[in-house]
Amino acid sequence: MPRRVFVIGATGTIGQSTVRALLRRGHEVVCFVRPRAGVGGRLSAEDSARLLAGATVRVGDVRDATSLARDGFCGEHFDVLVSCLASRTGAPKDAWAIEHRAQSLALEAAQAAGVTQVVLLSAICVQKPLLAFQQAKLAFEKTLVESGLTYSIVRATAFFKSLSGQVARVKAGKPFLVFGDGTLTACKPISDDDLGEYLAACIDDHARHNRILPIGGPGEAITPRQQGDALFALLGRPPRFKQVPVALLDTIIAVLGVLGRVIPPLADKAELARIGRYYATESMLVWDAAAGRYDATATPSTGSDTLVAHYGRLLRGEAADERGDHAVF
Repeated sequence: MPRRVFVIGATGTIGQSTVRALLRRGHEVVCFVRPRAGVGGRLSAEDSARLLAGATVRVGDVRDATSLARDGFCGEHFDVLVSCLASRTGAPKDAWAIEHRAQSLALEAAQAAGVTQVVLLSAICVQKPLLAFQQAKLAFEKTLVESGLTYSIVRATAFFKSLSGQVARVKAGKPFLVFGDGTLTACKPISDDDLGEYLAACIDDHARHNRILPIGGPGEAITPRQQGDALFALLGRPPRFKQVPVALLDTIIAVLGVLGRVIPPLADKAELARIGRYYATESMLVWDAAAGRYDATATPSTGSDTLVAHYGRLLRGEAADERGDHAVF
């Protein structure tokens, strides 16, 4: 049954895919966007409207309760809140401002507008919350669960854009960089479109209501070394790898941590280095706490698009990744 759906975080690549999926399902979609959205604020309100064609686009500040009510919900009734909102850097101040406070303000405004259901895009890495952005996400997850609304908390695994940063360097003849031997971690990569479809389907799928839902893409879990092997195979070249010791990240974190005590901007750099280390050493799969290991077989899959197919599209110039602040290599 068509619903009135209010979407925040709509201008990100996953947000755009989710909006398209919602529209295909016949929902009436209203997107609340910043006056200057996208990486570096490059998108004007008119650009956002073009990206989100078919949806109503309203402009304001998701961090401001007054703007949410006045410019976003506008005193109208809505059925569902869909949030693809995420902080751009993961730095502590940004993470708590967006992942927790802005999400909480949107939830309060949504309840006042009559919303009875929320679909939240979270992340599978919150299973082992060692970083500020993970703790902020978990804090809002708890707020949502305790709100009394019907919820679907979707903890997605790795995104294609997060695993495509080395395509250009390998195409240019450089080796594929791996931490350790390239088998320390694994994930089930998921495309924006497959994830957007999954999020949109949560509205009507009662089996996904009031649940925390880990989800990955199709196929077996893949390690960084296997990602490199696949990329070289597409290029028709023998694999070349360069191993980066995890200890190097530890040194960078330690140095930036010390300097950050006297130069505040470097404290954020230290946190970004910690995020890099986390992803270099932790798999994006379901964590089996009893066994003390990540479990690929327990990590559900959805969709049909694969990372290898995405690599092929990038190499042929048929696709491009907007990686923004999530770039590592």
